[in-house]
Amino acid sequence: MSETTALRAAETPAGRPDPLGYLAEEIADLQAKHLYRPLRVMTGAQATRTVMDGRPVISLSSNNYLGLATHPHLVRAALDAVRDLGVGSGAVRTIAGTMELHQELERRLAAFKHTEAVLTFQSGFTANSGVIPTITGERDLIVSDELNHASIIDGVRLSRAARAVFPHRDVDGLERVLREARAKGTVPGGSGVSGASGGSAASGASGGPYEHILVITDGVFSMDGDIAPLPGICEVAERYDAAVMVDDAHASGVLGRNGRGTIDHFDLHGRVDVQVGTLSKAVGVLGGYVAGRQHLRDYLIQRSRPFLFSTSHPPAVAAACLAAIDVLEGEPERIDRLWENTRFFKAGLQELGFDTGVSETPITPVIVRDSEKAGRMSDRLFELGIFAQAVVYPTVALDKARIRTIVTSEHSRDELQACLDAFGTVGRELRVI
Repeated sequence: MSETTALRAAETPAGRPDPLGYLAEEIADLQAKHLYRPLRVMTGAQATRTVMDGRPVISLSSNNYLGLATHPHLVRAALDAVRDLGVGSGAVRTIAGTMELHQELERRLAAFKHTEAVLTFQSGFTANSGVIPTITGERDLIVSDELNHASIIDGVRLSRAARAVFPHRDVDGLERVLREARAKGTVPGGSGVSGASGGSAASGASGGPYEHILVITDGVFSMDGDIAPLPGICEVAERYDAAVMVDDAHASGVLGRNGRGTIDHFDLHGRVDVQVGTLSKAVGVLGGYVAGRQHLRDYLIQRSRPFLFSTSHPPAVAAACLAAIDVLEGEPERIDRLWENTRFFKAGLQELGFDTGVSETPITPVIVRDSEKAGRMSDRLFELGIFAQAVVYPTVALDKARIRTIVTSEHSRDELQACLDAFGTVGRELRVI
């Protein structure tokens, strides 16, 4: 940001001092640290080949894992719903905003996930912020993986429960937290915050033993593409009488039979108490959901603030999501192609010499560590017709900047090879490989 721009930002259009003018200084600081990334604007469809900022590109940054965002069956379902039911639902679910489409979607999702019931939310983010503070209270403890998604972290912050963090994917570290929580959770007035490195747990805010403990983990971690060790997590949680919650946003449509997620992948049906999923990644549409027992759904309807105070999904969204379940159940070859493309692309990056971390899924990071270099790499790839966004702090740690790539079932082998060729060229230019 130039000095002239900063001076203009210090005043409002009315000529008075701008009380938010300090934000312009914050933006300038982000730019100086190479942590500011402008929005790129898509004018094409959400497909493997699209148009970004007027430039034709091959996209490696979309969550549209199975190409469902443009699937003809989903498009037809959305258009039919608009013609029959209009463009909006007109109210929150608890007043006049519950349509038969919403109920049918929840029934189909519950059957798909092998749970008793499902409740849909406006997004995966609001699903987490809607369920975590609703089912925990001031005499409870939440134990969270240190690399959980921001929506989980915010949901935990909204809760009045005590909090503890366990080291990433460390089942033994989780057990240390739970053991201490059950043995020593009686310190009056504890802060409820504990560090991952120590593996300790503080007491509930009101003192006394914890009434309930909730262990939360992502199923697939969105920045590294690794999978949570759910069998071990469930075993330890059961040993210490703790509930388990899994956010399966990046596993839905990717892992498990027909994309049912990590619980199906590990055959843990009945052992995970709360499943959060998204309808806006592999499903290709919009929204989130919470799956579990019927009484969980019933209680969320009565007490979850994002559900109570947000207008329900438009008919087209619910109809398209229903159509997506049809595709997941009827076209399993899409998931097969997704994994074939994943193996090809991941192996190609590794053969070029890139650090792809611990990825086990279609999310494959190219870790370059330095934020400035990550930005330059993304920009240079864009010049070569490859859209692969840099991810920097605060999304990842300051020394873990990366290009996060996601392949889809719809990428052709030629497209993926063109991406690998571009990565090789840019990696050598910037001395990343």
